[in-house]
Parts: sequence; C-alpha cells; structure tokens
Amino acid sequence: MDVLIVEDDDSMAAALTAAVKSTGHGVDRVSRGSDALLRHRDFDVILLDLGLPDMDGLEVLRKLRQVTQCPILVLTARDDERSVVLGLRSGADDYLVKPVKLVELLARIEAVTRRTRLLDGRSDPHLHVGELDIDLDRRVAAVAGRVLPLTATEFDLLALLARHAGSVVTREQILDALWGDAFLASSRSLDVHLTGLRSKLQLPGFIVNVRGVGYRIEADPR
Repeated sequence: MDVLIVEDDDSMAAALTAAVKSTGHGVDRVSRGSDALLRHRDFDVILLDLGLPDMDGLEVLRKLRQVTQCPILVLTARDDERSVVLGLRSGADDYLVKPVKLVELLARIEAVTRRTRLLDGRSDPHLHVGELDIDLDRRVAAVAGRVLPLTATEFDLLALLARHAGSVVTREQILDALWGDAFLASSRSLDVHLTGLRSKLQLPGFIVNVRGVGYRIEADPR
C-alpha cells in the first residue's frame, strides 16, 4: 500500500512518514494542495492536512473527491464541530485532530483500507432494496434511477445497511465495520455521515433509528 502525506509542517511530516514506513507501506510527502491534486493517482490512501500554504485543505478534499474514491483521512488542528462536519461532508473517510497519536493513525489507515478491500471482494456486486439499487463494483447507488452523489463513507454505510435490510445493525457494528474499532471510532463521524446519507436518499423513513440500538433499512429487499 502506498500512502500520500499532504502536510506542510516538516516535523509533523517526518513523524508521519516514519510511522507509515514502520508498517512496511510505501510513503511520499507533498506540502502543497496543488501537488496532491497532481499526484493522487499514484497512491492508495491520502493523509490530508487542512492547513496548507497554497489552498484550503477542504477545497483540496472536495477536488480530490471529484476524481478519486481512494480513502482520505483528514489531519487537522481544527477540532471544532463545524470543521469536523465540513470535512466529513466534503468526502473525508475519517479525521484525526492534531497532535496525532501515531498508533491511532495507523489503526485508522488499516481500518479504511480493510473496509475497501472487503467491499471490493464481495461475490454479488448488486444489491436491491425497494427503489434502491447499489452496484458494489462501480460504487454507484441510485434511487429509482436517480444516481446519488455519495461520499465514499456514505456509500459504504448505505451498502452495509442494505446488506442487512430488514434487520437492525447496531451502532457498534457500523463503527467496527466502517472504521475498524467500535471503541476507537467516533460516533460523531457516524452521525454526520448518516445525516448526509438520509438527505441524499430523499426517502423519509427508509433508514429507521432503533433508539438505543442502531439502524435498520425498513423497505423489504426485492
């Protein structure tokens, strides 16, 4: 696996590079958003700092999401609710607030890449639930022919719930499946992605909140 680090702080970049290399992964670093947009095709995972010298990291994130579905983890000193929500809604798969715990960073990288591999390895590439159609190979979801502009994590969340249509999927199961650890992952991330997913589906009552337990897709699969 090759990781691109987009970080303008030399000491932070050196620490991140050493941590990623210690696990045997390939790694390269750029310090500008424009360089990330030019070089993203060569990497399997992107670690993106939001405080870049040439352009805002959220703008870089939005532009990357127009051209790639590879996992993107945001690294930021902005720990306020608005910044976190904006990052997740702009397409980040996960976020880490600086100073970053390197053990946690490595766990998050492994989680998002494992999730991608698991989804790509399913034998049946199509899911159908009511008006919802999901093509796992193409990573495209549509409602009555209307293609949904989902982020990578929104797609993975929808696919997970659709596979278990009619049954409750607990919050812990979702956090573990999508982020790799139900205790390490942030429930706030799930809430933001779920809100975005419901808004894009435009199907009131389709995803049911089972209070204190988790979520269930209500429609019966065809």
